[in-house]
Amino acid sequence: MPAAGECRKGEKEAVRTGRENTFAIETAALTKMYRNKAAVKNVDLKVREGEIYGFIGRNGAGKSTTLKMLCGLASPTGGEIQLFGGPVSDPAVRRRLGVLIEAAGLYPNMTARQNVEMKARCMGLTDERSANDVLRLTGMQDTGRKKVKRFSMGMKQRLGVALALLGNPDMLILDEPLNGLDPEGIRELRQLVLKLHEEGKTILVSSHILGELSKIATNYGIIKDGELIEQITREELEERCQDYFQIQVQDVRRAFALVQEAFPDVEAEVSDDRSIRLYGVKDGAELNQMLVENQVAVYASGFHRMDLEEYFLDRMEGGRRYV
Repeated sequence: MPAAGECRKGEKEAVRTGRENTFAIETAALTKMYRNKAAVKNVDLKVREGEIYGFIGRNGAGKSTTLKMLCGLASPTGGEIQLFGGPVSDPAVRRRLGVLIEAAGLYPNMTARQNVEMKARCMGLTDERSANDVLRLTGMQDTGRKKVKRFSMGMKQRLGVALALLGNPDMLILDEPLNGLDPEGIRELRQLVLKLHEEGKTILVSSHILGELSKIATNYGIIKDGELIEQITREELEERCQDYFQIQVQDVRRAFALVQEAFPDVEAEVSDDRSIRLYGVKDGAELNQMLVENQVAVYASGFHRMDLEEYFLDRMEGGRRYV
């Protein structure tokens, strides 16, 4: 009788046979209705193998619902899902997927090893190396007899990832894994995700902590009101996150008109009722002097670079705003 690992390898090859699909996840018009309201609307999500895909959206935007459908935890109302070129209902495909959605489902009165060994048995993994490997990989191998109820939030999250890694899946789906973590816990989980990526795993991760997400993600998807409004690579994001010169002034409308007249090649946008962002400015002192000479009070000015958080908020508000 072949070993469990050999069976699993054969199943993987069966999924790949005859296909040269480089997508780990591909959806078409994916939709989920709750009564008469669409939580997810016609989402065409594409995640290539080997990516760390950052899934971004406000609370209620449809992130968790989308992830649950990808994992088979919720049934779509419409549309299609393919994982590694096969349907999510295919057991061979499901075995290539590790999931941490919401709580990890840990037993508080058990140790880390006991939790891992119990899930391993439920999955039919009888080889002790399976538990050893995931505990070592997530840095949980030395927790000894300490019960899970005494773990920090960061330790619980890493243990949740360890459970998701059982069976050595090719892809992980992590829903808000940074929630509630202190800076040390965030750093530990970030390092773990990068390590898993180096080993060739595809990772789809949602998070509200965009500064941290920008340190690990290779690609991004932005969802708003159930609709996927943009998919963008890290390189494309860096190109769009231009340097800009920002001024805070007393009279935004007058300052905006003066800038357009004096610097016609400069692209300007109003970011709030006192601030203007200017793209293409080379000499900030000259611009400040022009405004002061025209009796527009300048409270502050300086060069900045847009980051992921600013870009996300800009997309949520429908793009740049002009007077």
